[in-house]
Amino acid sequence: MEDHAEIRHHLEVVFESDSGHRRKSSFVSPDTPRLARRHETQPSDQAACFVHSLLGQPRAVQLDNIDEHGKAVTPSVGQQFEDGGDNTSGPSRLLTKRELSDMAWNVRALSKKLGSLKLKLNVHSIFILTKPQDQSLARLTKEVTSWLLGPEQRVPYTVYVEKRLENDSQFDAESICKEEPTAKQRLKYWDNCLIEDHHHLVDFVITLGGDGTVLYASWLFQRVVPPVLSFSLGSLGFLTKFDFDDYKETLQRAFTEGVTVSLRLRFECTVMRSRRRSSGQPQIERDLAEELIGEESDDNVTHSPDKMFQILNEIVVDRGPNPTMSSLEIFGDDEHFTSVQADGVCVATPTGSTAYNLAAGGSLSHPENPVILLTAICAHTLNFRPIILPDTIVLRIGVPYDARTSSWASFDGRERYVLSFSAFKLHPS
Repeated sequence: MEDHAEIRHHLEVVFESDSGHRRKSSFVSPDTPRLARRHETQPSDQAACFVHSLLGQPRAVQLDNIDEHGKAVTPSVGQQFEDGGDNTSGPSRLLTKRELSDMAWNVRALSKKLGSLKLKLNVHSIFILTKPQDQSLARLTKEVTSWLLGPEQRVPYTVYVEKRLENDSQFDAESICKEEPTAKQRLKYWDNCLIEDHHHLVDFVITLGGDGTVLYASWLFQRVVPPVLSFSLGSLGFLTKFDFDDYKETLQRAFTEGVTVSLRLRFECTVMRSRRRSSGQPQIERDLAEELIGEESDDNVTHSPDKMFQILNEIVVDRGPNPTMSSLEIFGDDEHFTSVQADGVCVATPTGSTAYNLAAGGSLSHPENPVILLTAICAHTLNFRPIILPDTIVLRIGVPYDARTSSWASFDGRERYVLSFSAFKLHPS
């Protein structure tokens, strides 16, 4: 009786699924099977911290199943069927007000700790990324590579450099191998296929260039990005903190003492292509808002995934080579935000707030803010102003079926795709 009376002082806290506002069809891409594995959940027997321990507590008795005398009531088979079966394993927990307050406080405390996270590294393989199309940096890449492969290192590092440097006269891989006999086995060359299939081989990334080189590193590691240390050798230096003249001291200190990591928010973007209806209904009679708002039924899938990207800076949807403005529809979760007539829109991460977003009139944001910055580019409207959205939202931008022209989407300025009766969806990762 006392146990049931104590339950009366608990609150039932329901944790909604992360995928509650995502379309079913966006979870799996036909040409990239790994997307399906990304969203698989793996049960954990032990809690990693206090917050996890609260979330991991099983729900013994539902509040709705306690009668006026404080006794547990077992629902009938019919009630269980109406409720969708046994709910004891559902996404909710019984927490006291104190536990709920402590959980919220600890989430905030954990966020603060992650903002000054220091990693003690166990580095064996090092990935060097040199600014593309800058031949003058090949000599500096050779200097760093020779030092890392040299006999003064206590650890026999494996160094990966770009494939194009293998036969480069300024890099001169042959002379590096002559100076150190074991360098021939430890000097390796990477290309995009190697990183995509064996990204787990890399323990540490060194970039030689500017901010664009750091963005390129993020683009190469689409799944998990290793720690990146950036030396300033480019035109812009928001993300390149370290001076190349001190590279030996900087790297030696990073390998022995560890590094303080700045965690950066990235967006997971999925390009969704419209599927033609078998009934032969003209595309212009279809309504994009009706198709993207609400729950998607299994027998009426309107869009299918085409590509997925992890981006660090921004997504830009613009008119491309078309002489007329873009027509775009913007949705947040299950709400239609607005219709846009503009040269385009820029959706930026906090890291990208100082780039195209700033030039388009958007707000600046500290990189630790978990937000999405949405800014129109030369909007032909008075009611669309730059807006900052929470990172919990699922944002969708689509080209309506009655649009006069198609639009173009670029992801971190690298891949560019035409959007004709298409949409793309993004959420923080």
